[in-house]
Amino acid sequence: MSKKAFPLRINADVLAAMQRWADDDLRSVNAQIEYVLRDTLVKHGRVKLVQKVTTEVVDANAPKTN
Repeated sequence: MSKKAFPLRINADVLAAMQRWADDDLRSVNAQIEYVLRDTLVKHGRVKLVQKVTTEVVDANAPKTN
């Protein structure tokens, strides 16, 4: 996926709130803004969700649970 730089004018209070949220999620402000935009676009049907493939690490020696 290619990315394009885009200048953004944003209210100082909104930017500060995004910074706090980004810090909580261990993201940069730029990544947090992109995450929020993408999530909103998916929720409103504007773009399709790209599913991530995850791998679960399992301890083979751990007792099995049901």
